[in-house]
Amino acid sequence: MAQAHALSGQIVSVRPLGAQLRSTSSTAILKAGQLEVMRIVLLEGKSLPEHTTRGEATVQCIEGEMEFLGRDGTQRMHPGDFVHLEPCALRALTAVQDASLLVTLCLLPG
Repeated sequence: MAQAHALSGQIVSVRPLGAQLRSTSSTAILKAGQLEVMRIVLLEGKSLPEHTTRGEATVQCIEGEMEFLGRDGTQRMHPGDFVHLEPCALRALTAVQDASLLVTLCLLPG
């Protein structure tokens, strides 16, 4: 059964998963008219290949360590690091250590 999306006003935890990280799947936390929020879990060595989104996006590293490939080349993301991406910005992510990320997408009509 799919996890229900958060309702308006509902508090949702995005704390580090700690010991549960390896047994947790990526989940969509919220999908509303103009906003989508996801917790992405990537285990060491796994990646999200190069991609773009039509709207703006943000990526925040909650735990672990990631290699972030963007316009400025490859950079390391550590817990607490945050990056904003303009529309259609090419990016890719690879987990250096087991990691979880909070990804927010601005959805555009159509």
